Amino acid sequence: MLVAVAVAGVVAGVAGLSIAVVAHNRVNQVVDECGEMLRRQLQVASGSGAMDERALRDLAIVHYDALKEMSGHRSFSLALINAVGDGVVVSSINGRTETRTYAKAVQAGHAVETLSPEENQVLRAARLGKGPVISMDDPLPDFGSSERTPTARA
Repeated sequence: MLVAVAVAGVVAGVAGLSIAVVAHNRVNQVVDECGEMLRRQLQVASGSGAMDERALRDLAIVHYDALKEMSGHRSFSLALINAVGDGVVVSSINGRTETRTYAKAVQAGHAVETLSPEENQVLRAARLGKGPVISMDDPLPDFGSSERTPTARA
């Protein structure tokens, strides 16, 4: 009986030590991540460092009626772009019985895939800093066609 209690104690001690090592490693990882984030924020705030090009800078959203059966501007497209023009355009097409969601990549300010007119409008508005909320009727200049965006139009 005494041997069983001793073995149980050793097992519990080893398990506790293992949990402590894992927790210690995770705490160190979180501290390092927080330190890096604070260094980047201090660089931007002090003006001594370059702007964080990965941070989202431009966004725009447009609501519209994508389907004839629905009214009330239930569908939307949202563009989220960073300082170098990389990001994503997310669209949600909402109907009475189903919803479809699409995400299309943006690189250097141009869509990798073909965009709908609404997606094109919201991407252009985000690039121009016209967000956050825009209308399909908002006049925006055309950036011109590109091999990467064969359907770019006004």
